[in-house]
Amino acid sequence: MSNTGLPAAPNRLTWLKSGLLWRTFFLLAFLIATSMAAWVASFQIVERTPRANQIAAQVVSVVTITRAALTHSAPDSRRELLFDLASNEGIRVYPLEETDEVVPPEDSALMPVIESSVKASLGKDTKFAGVVNDVAGFWVSFKIDDDEYWLMLERDRIERASGIQWLGWGTVTLLLSLLGAVFISRLINQPLAHLTAAARAIAGGHQPAPLAETGPIEIKEANRSFNQMVDDLNRIESDRIVILAGISHDLRTPIARMLLEVEMANLTVDAKQGMHTDLAQMDAIIGQFLDYARPTEAANFAYVDLSGLLNDAVQDARRMQNVHIKATIAEQIGVNGNAIEIKRVIVNLIENARRYGKTGETEIVNIEVSCRREENQAIIEISDHGTGIPGAELDRLLRPFTRLDSARGQANGAGLGLAIVDRIIKRHQGTLKLANRHVGGLLIKIALPLSSS
Repeated sequence: MSNTGLPAAPNRLTWLKSGLLWRTFFLLAFLIATSMAAWVASFQIVERTPRANQIAAQVVSVVTITRAALTHSAPDSRRELLFDLASNEGIRVYPLEETDEVVPPEDSALMPVIESSVKASLGKDTKFAGVVNDVAGFWVSFKIDDDEYWLMLERDRIERASGIQWLGWGTVTLLLSLLGAVFISRLINQPLAHLTAAARAIAGGHQPAPLAETGPIEIKEANRSFNQMVDDLNRIESDRIVILAGISHDLRTPIARMLLEVEMANLTVDAKQGMHTDLAQMDAIIGQFLDYARPTEAANFAYVDLSGLLNDAVQDARRMQNVHIKATIAEQIGVNGNAIEIKRVIVNLIENARRYGKTGETEIVNIEVSCRREENQAIIEISDHGTGIPGAELDRLLRPFTRLDSARGQANGAGLGLAIVDRIIKRHQGTLKLANRHVGGLLIKIALPLSSS
């Protein structure tokens, strides 16, 4: 049986496009990442000159102290002095030769400022290198009398933090910030998610638990207003059911009196038959009112043999004139519920198909009934081969007191048939959907939770 006309499955990325939690999270993450990038860039720009001057002062101090130590030390103790400087301070001194293979220092934003400051203190002839004779380090030249020397410092003494260190610090900070963003997003989204779930429960005909009236003033007021709205709706629904049941019950007394008067009146057979028909129609409408107003307690639900109940309804319908029914009903399908109400649903839908599902100009009605398992649900489908319903009217047809004026609207009634069916299905935690078949006719699909028994 075709399911054409039923809603398509939602896009899997809908949560990413419309979910408030993820929107808030990604917005906070973007703002945090942008702020961190701007802070790092600003810090590097502001810190550049002071840091370069500090490094230059450190280099000048080391060179000056080393030159003074070498100048004032005894010639026979210089070798020992150089060894101590290399092993304890990481300072190496080499003679500067013209044959040295020199590689300039790496270009960076700090080097021009460092070179300028060092040359201002040590002299314009001071040379700098990043690699000398394949030995990497921070190389600076100085003079003792007419001799030139290289002084090499380890890069760690010059470069405080490498790019990898900055990346590590930034990654840790970003991860901590993202965890904070998740916490803030959930803090904002959770009350709204509860409100959405409660509103969805109301729309599905269920009674939600009261929302917690705590938290920020805006959330507290929204939850308080929603709870008040739910109480008002329950009170209105209760009053409406009581009034509807009371009026319907009171109307049956004068109808019974009128039936008795018709029997006793001196009327022709045709007149009596017409009045009996009108009064029976009125009694049927009142019966619909009572069915719609009748409450059902979930506590009274029991195991219902849905397969057997459907087979019985199909056998009863096959006795009707000009009705052809094709049934495909899986065995041993059971649900929890009220057997009488579920039977009323099936009978109403088959009767609805019998009245409005005639094929063409003939009086023959072809009805298809199926029942199957889908995961943890029992799926019932009842369809006919009539003219169907305009697409814009499908949802409206489930509202109480709604009737169409077209081919499906010639029946006598109050427009409560499908509303009663929808109400009963919702009481049983199920769903009811209407759709037009692509080959013509109406498809009614019911999904009920399977029994765990």
